[in-house]
Amino acid sequence: QGCTQKYIVKNYFYYYLFKFSAALGEEIFYITFLPFTYWNIDHSVSRRMIIVWSIVMYIGQVSKDILKWPRPLSPPVVKLEMRTNAEYGMPSTHAMAATAISFSFFIATTNQYKYPFELGLVAAFVFSTLVCLSRLYTGMHTVLDVIGGALISAVLLMLLYPVWDTIDHLLLTSPFCPLFSIVVPLVLCYNYPKLDYYTPTRGDTTTILGAAAGATVGFWLNNRYAAPAYSSKAFQPGFPLVTSAMVFVLARFFVGILVVLLTRWAMKSVVLGALGYRYKFPIRDLEARRRLEVEVPYKFVTYSSVGFTATVIVPLLHELLGLM
Repeated sequence: QGCTQKYIVKNYFYYYLFKFSAALGEEIFYITFLPFTYWNIDHSVSRRMIIVWSIVMYIGQVSKDILKWPRPLSPPVVKLEMRTNAEYGMPSTHAMAATAISFSFFIATTNQYKYPFELGLVAAFVFSTLVCLSRLYTGMHTVLDVIGGALISAVLLMLLYPVWDTIDHLLLTSPFCPLFSIVVPLVLCYNYPKLDYYTPTRGDTTTILGAAAGATVGFWLNNRYAAPAYSSKAFQPGFPLVTSAMVFVLARFFVGILVVLLTRWAMKSVVLGALGYRYKFPIRDLEARRRLEVEVPYKFVTYSSVGFTATVIVPLLHELLGLM
């Protein structure tokens, strides 16, 4: 289901603003902002965001494929995206992710850092609103899809907030955490709702759960064998940050992102090569890569490796390079 409508951009400010805002609900944002928080702001904040993000996104993705509400018709709307056009529309997972990440970040930091409450609330609201509006501007969702996604995310956040400290403590200290963190997401991915035609939702869900699984195992290992989470010397930024601190922040970020991207590239090549050998298909065969027995292990292993690298390997490298 491709987008064939041609369009002329008349207002480049809105065009680039909402194209950028749409990217804040996609993989490029997750793979940069969530690790950045872990490396440079606070481990506990990052852990809570990842817990909320993975639960909210799984429920959102599954809801889409159970409800099967179509996306807006084109025409009359003009669709500015191609990749997710085959997915169903309700609820908007962009709206869900933006609401979950922005407000979980706000809630988690407001208890630990001194900054104006109103400023944090406005920042979270503006961030989530921009992402929500971008889904309307790009023609990918109806107003109901966006409102539904934001409300579902808000309800889930309210339900998770009273227990997220307990969940965090169990994931850090339970001896069963590594097994639980790997087995449960895999079971959920292999039992994802079946559709009449292929959409990217199962692959995207596996990506999210895989990254969260790898990160959770990393959190557990760090707490058990490196530094206990509750006495962690995580970087605590001041407001405003001094120039010397900013240099370390940027250095940690660019070193970390380079390692994460190299890990993703290497694991994609290795896992796809192994699966291609096992199931006798060429690596570039897109249809073969969409099969359940290929897509789930390929995505899960790749992104669990990314999550593990971001939480274990990169901090060790930071320490080795004197960036802590």
